[in-house]
Amino acid sequence: MKAPTLENSRVKLSLLDLTNYQHLESIAQEKDLIFYSPSDISTPDKLRAYVEVAVDGYYHKTIIPFIIYDKEKAAYAGSTRFGLINWKNKVLHIGWTWIGHSFQGTRLNTNMKFLMLQYAFETLEFEKVEFRIDERNAKSRRAVEKLGAVLEGVLRNDTLMKDGYRRSTCCYGILKEEWPDIKTKLMSILN
Repeated sequence: MKAPTLENSRVKLSLLDLTNYQHLESIAQEKDLIFYSPSDISTPDKLRAYVEVAVDGYYHKTIIPFIIYDKEKAAYAGSTRFGLINWKNKVLHIGWTWIGHSFQGTRLNTNMKFLMLQYAFETLEFEKVEFRIDERNAKSRRAVEKLGAVLEGVLRNDTLMKDGYRRSTCCYGILKEEWPDIKTKLMSILN
């Protein structure tokens, strides 16, 4: 499996690996950047370990990790990935997304998600895309709801966080047959 490069006039998503993750070191250290994630990227060593897990998943065909380049700001912005890729059932997750504070609220995330959804449904021909979000993370929940994802349920106390807290996870989904209408809506927002 060769990782795609997903690109439009605003953003370029290319394979995140051990040759380019250093571009994200300063962003990864921003305060509370991934507060709602069980991962820790707060030091160069922890970021490298995070990327190593993603690279391992890439070689096992369960993850496609991306480094995000914001063309408008001419700067690396963060990371996102396809994860928990289930090739048999044609279902994958979009997540593990973090972008620097200065990139948030700039439509960068909407552009990224559009490209990723388009690739998942139109190139990979998957049946469903899922998003898993900490129940407390209202900002991310609103973002996927704006995309058109449907809340399918809440997994109660299912994830252990770095601080020992057990979070509940909201499960959102988009089905292949919902994609054409969502695509039309997103294209009108992005143009």
